[in-house]
Parts: sequence; C-alpha cells; structure tokens
Amino acid sequence: MNIEELRDYCLSKPGATEGLPFGEETLVFKVGEKIFLLVGLTEGNRFNAKCDPERAITLREQYEEIIPGYHMNKKHWNTVDMNGRLTLKQLREIIDHSYELIFNSLPKKKQEEIDG
Repeated sequence: MNIEELRDYCLSKPGATEGLPFGEETLVFKVGEKIFLLVGLTEGNRFNAKCDPERAITLREQYEEIIPGYHMNKKHWNTVDMNGRLTLKQLREIIDHSYELIFNSLPKKKQEEIDG
C-alpha cells in the first residue's frame, strides 16, 4: 500500500475527512471530528492507527512492522510500517479496526448522521 492508496481507502469510509491540523507534514483522517489515522507526508511509508490495547500488544508481538505509536498514547496507538511483510488485507484490517473504534465511540446521534 502506498500513501495514495492509503488516502483513498481512508476516505472511502463513511464520514471520513482529511486535513492538516498539525502542519503540512502530517495528514490526518477523522470521523466525527475524531482522529482515526495519521500519516507523515515526508516519509509516507508508515501511519499511526488507534487499536484496542490488548490487540495492540498482540500485533506488536507478531509483526516487527507494528510498534507503539510514535508521538501518541502508546497504549492505544500503533505505528504501522507499510513497506514490511504485512499484506494489503492486513493493512486494511488495521485501518478498519481504528475507524470502527473511533466511530463506535461517537454519540449515537452522530453515528446515525454519518450512516445516513
């Protein structure tokens, strides 16, 4: 997965938006005004995604491409290298999980607005 594919996949999620709230170097994807993924534009080969804490530990133990979130709460965020041995399917599952965690944390009214 390259950064363009990552962007397209994130924006395909219902209610997903993108922006540069932290400056020109970090592209941020949100749902309901809450961040579900960040990617550095200078390197573009890794991203930060939210993750259930227990699942985060398991993934970090299984894959050297997944480490505690850089500049993030390391309990809840992973940094994922897209250039390693993770498959496209696995990368999408990580993105899906992050999106779902954030979406499910939104108030029901906001979820309904997004789902239409």
